[in-house]
Amino acid sequence: MNHAQQAINQLIQQTEKSVIGQSHVVQALVIGLLTNGHVLLEGLPGTAKTRSVKSLANALNTDFGRIQFTPDLLPSDVTGTEVYQDLDGKPQLHFQPGPIFNSIVLADEINRAPAKVQAALLEAMAENTITVGDKTHQLPELFMVLATQNPIEQEGTYPLPEAQMDRFIMKVTVDYPDDDAEAEIIRLVRSEEVVSPDSTLNSTANGGDRHTQTHTQVRTIDPANILAARQALPEVEVSDLIERYIVGLVMATRKPERYPDSRLARWIDVGASPRASIALDKCARANAWLQGKTYVEPDDIRAVAANVLGHRFTLSYDALADGITRQDVVNELLDHVVIG
Repeated sequence: MNHAQQAINQLIQQTEKSVIGQSHVVQALVIGLLTNGHVLLEGLPGTAKTRSVKSLANALNTDFGRIQFTPDLLPSDVTGTEVYQDLDGKPQLHFQPGPIFNSIVLADEINRAPAKVQAALLEAMAENTITVGDKTHQLPELFMVLATQNPIEQEGTYPLPEAQMDRFIMKVTVDYPDDDAEAEIIRLVRSEEVVSPDSTLNSTANGGDRHTQTHTQVRTIDPANILAARQALPEVEVSDLIERYIVGLVMATRKPERYPDSRLARWIDVGASPRASIALDKCARANAWLQGKTYVEPDDIRAVAANVLGHRFTLSYDALADGITRQDVVNELLDHVVIG
C-alpha cells in the first residue's frame, strides 16, 4: 500500500468516526473526490448528509464553503459578483468571489432554489471555471460540489432537470441508521457535549445544525494525496471484458428490448447518456484502487452501479404506477446483463 492509499484510508476512517452508520456515503464521497466528480446526496432529514460533507472537509483540511439554497437566492450569491470601487479617484470593478471558490462546496438543499441558481453551478461542475461578465475565473484544482436534497418535500422545491442530474457522477441515497448505529449516535452526541473552550463541532451526529463544544481532535491529511491518487487511477487496468460489461449495462437502459425476458422495456422510458459509461469506468477504477487492486473486476462495477446509474434514466409511467424504484431497475440490469 503506497502513501496515497494510506492517506485515503485514513481520510475514510477519520470521516466515519463522525458519521455513524453511513459508511457507504463516506465511500461514495471519497470516490467522487478521486474521480474529480461531484456527488448528490438524497435522504430524509437528520440522516447526516450535511455532517458527512463537513466531516470530510475537516478531515481533508481544505477550504470549505456552504451555500444554503433558498427560493430568494441569486446566481451571484453562488458565483460572486463584480463590485464597484473607487481606487485613487478612478472607478474600477473588482471581482468579489462567491462561496463556489472553495475546494469542497456544499450545496445544501439544492432543490429549494430556482433553476437559474441551480444552473450557476453547471459551468463550475463541468469546466472548473466561473465566468462573470467578460472574465473567466479558475476554480481550485481540488474542487468538488456536494449537493443535498430531501426526497419527500415537494412544495416550494424546484426538481433538478435530468440534464443537470447527469452532471453528478454519483447520486447516493442516505437512509436512516439501524438499531445499533442509532445507539452509537446517541453515545457520540453525548461525548461531544463535553465542554471545551478551544473548539466547536456540529453536535448532531445525524446532520443537525446546532453547535456544542468538544475535545475531539481531528487528524487531517494533506489534500495533495487526493491529487496523487487521481494520477494513479489511469494505471488501474480495465480489460476488454470489463469494457463490454460497462457498455452492456448502459446500452440495456437504451435498448431494453435486447432483454425480452426482463422487465426493463416496461420500466425504462429514457436511457442513460454516454456520461454513464464514463462514470462507471471512473468509479469502478476508483473502487478497485481503494481495495488495493491494480485492475477492475466485475464486482467493482456492481459496487458502484446503483449510485452511478440510478439517476441517469427516466422511469416509465408503468414503473411509477407500480411503485418501482430506481434500485429495482438497477438490480434488474445486473441480473440480466451478462459479463462477456
